[in-house]
This record gives sequence, C-alpha cells and structure tokens, in this order.
Amino acid sequence: MTRHPLFGLLLAAFGALILTPDTLFMRLSGMDGFAMLGWRGLLTGLVLIASWPLTTGRRPGALASLWQPAALGVIIGHATNTTLFALGVAVAPVAIVLLSVAMIPIFAAIFGRLLLGERTSGATWVTMALVLSGIAIAVLGHDAAGQGGNALLGVAAGLGVAVVMSLNFVIIRQAHDLPIQPTMGMGSLLAGLIGLSVTGVPGMMEGHVWAIAVVGLVILPLSFLSLSVATRHTSATNVSLLMLLETVLGPVWVWIGVHEPMTPAMILGGALVVVSLAVYIILEGRRAR
Repeated sequence: MTRHPLFGLLLAAFGALILTPDTLFMRLSGMDGFAMLGWRGLLTGLVLIASWPLTTGRRPGALASLWQPAALGVIIGHATNTTLFALGVAVAPVAIVLLSVAMIPIFAAIFGRLLLGERTSGATWVTMALVLSGIAIAVLGHDAAGQGGNALLGVAAGLGVAVVMSLNFVIIRQAHDLPIQPTMGMGSLLAGLIGLSVTGVPGMMEGHVWAIAVVGLVILPLSFLSLSVATRHTSATNVSLLMLLETVLGPVWVWIGVHEPMTPAMILGGALVVVSLAVYIILEGRRAR
C-alpha cells in the first residue's frame, strides 16, 4: 500500500514526542536503577513480543531468523543500552544523560564507516568535538553548582547507550530481513530479568509502580514501534533529527514535574549539543541526497 510522503515523518515525530516524558515518569516512580530496569524491561518486552503477531502477521521462517548472529547482536545490544540508560538516570541529572545519548548520529556515522565502508565526512569529526565540548560545559556547570548526582557516571552511561544504540542501528540497516520488534522485545526482557535478579521481587514493589508501568506499557512500546516503522517510510536523517526532541524536552518535563534544576552552564552546553547535531544531520541529509 502506498503511503503519503509525510506518513513516515509524522510517525517519527509521534514516536519522538511520546518518548520525551520517559525520564519524568522514571523520576516520579521514586525507584532505584535496577528496580526501574526490571519494570521497564519486563513490561516493554512483553508488550513488544505479544503485539508482534498482531502487527506483522505470521511469516515463514520469522522465528528462525531470531537466531542469526545479527539478531543476537541486536538483542544483547538492546539489553545493554536499556540497562545503561536506567542506571544512568538513577545516579545522574537527566539533562546530562540525555545530552550524552544525543551522540547517537555521530557514532552511527563512525560505525557505518568501520562496518559498512560508508564515508565519514569531516563534518562528523567537527560535530563530535562540538558535542563533546557541550557535554563538558554541562558537566562542569553541574559540578560547580554542587548539585546532587554523579555527572561523570551519567556521561559514561549516556555515551555507552549512544555507542550501543548506534551499533544496533548499523546492524539493522545491514540485516534487511531482521525482525525488529521481537529482537527488541527479547532484549528488553533480558534487561528486565537482570533488574529483577538484582532487586528481587520485594524491591520491585518499592516506589510508585504506576509511574514506571506507564513507561513500560505505553511510552516505550509506542515510541519504539513508531520510530522503527518510520525508518522504512522516511530517511534515517529525519528520524535522527526528530529524536533530538527528547534531548530538548526531556529535561524540561523533569524540571516541570519534579523541579530538577538546570544550571545556566547546562543550558548552554545543551544548546551547543542540540544545535551542532541539528546542523550536522541536516547537512549530512543534503549530502546523501
């Protein structure tokens, strides 16, 4: 069926907007990192796997394809980035983590060069330097203000998420027959089991379960599905650009909802990150066309 040219763009925008309050609900849950990981992983995994037959129908050989090396790599990668994100948000300011995660387009370009032989432009390296400078400004501004949370651990977790997610994107781009929904679902379940094993059932009940349930049952499945389907109807450049909405709006939601402050240096560093990445993505999209 032929889709309207704007279908993919609007679907990506919907998925990105749905994702923006994710960290707010994580804060509202009042849970530690491993408890959030357990709920987010288990609920999201169950929703993605249960809805797979409803959204794609039965395809011969689909289950067998889950055992190919590419699928196993995506499952492990998704479990890893899910784990790092939950633990990062638990110990560091949301803005710091999201600014670091925003490095995804840069790492994707580097892995595309290393694994697929795609050309890495000079703009990639310039943008990486600017983005890292913005992150450094935000971290130093946070530390100078004496606020709680470990900013360096947040940066490490966020950059880890960016590395693993960008590697997953490259694998998915290379493996065209890879069933995205069940692989992401299994990766989420694996991460959830890690969180459950560390926390235990009693620990999973501490905090506000309703808040983290909104994340696992609604926010993550809807955003993951929307963004995944959108990549087949619009360019990855458009999807990457729209995903910057979380970097911009995520800290704002947390500031409004739980009054987690942002220093002027964090705002300045964040602006440098977002503007640098937006310009880079637009220029790379034009170059690709």
